[in-house]
Amino acid sequence: MSDTYTLYNSTVMDHFMNPRNMGDLKDADGVGEVGAAACGDIMKISLKIKGGRIEDARFKTFGCGSAIASSSMATELIKGRTIEEAMNFSNQEVVEALGGLPPVKIHCSVLAEEALKAALEDYVKRNPESAAPVAKPEPVSA
Repeated sequence: MSDTYTLYNSTVMDHFMNPRNMGDLKDADGVGEVGAAACGDIMKISLKIKGGRIEDARFKTFGCGSAIASSSMATELIKGRTIEEAMNFSNQEVVEALGGLPPVKIHCSVLAEEALKAALEDYVKRNPESAAPVAKPEPVSA
């Protein structure tokens, strides 16, 4: 790379030029796709879940360098997390792990969060027994 000015830091550039976890997962347990070709970014994340934990994550992204870097980092960050931990995943984690994104590119990290949550929702829909049980309120005794 040259010393030319870029909007992106070295971490973002690394995940763009050398993306981790790119591709599809055969027999994925959950798949989420978000975005629209009209706006320019489409993100698909597929998950392999075993014993309530994300064992593997892959992505396919059609979009800019920030979208690819965000997808790559998100798949790295969520591996090993429980379903509940992953449901609490935030785009801010992606931004921080990448060392920041230009303000006009924050939406790329939001797409990564949305794609992950769509994949988790797909998993829960396919495996309703895996959803965390909703706690019932304790009866009030008088």
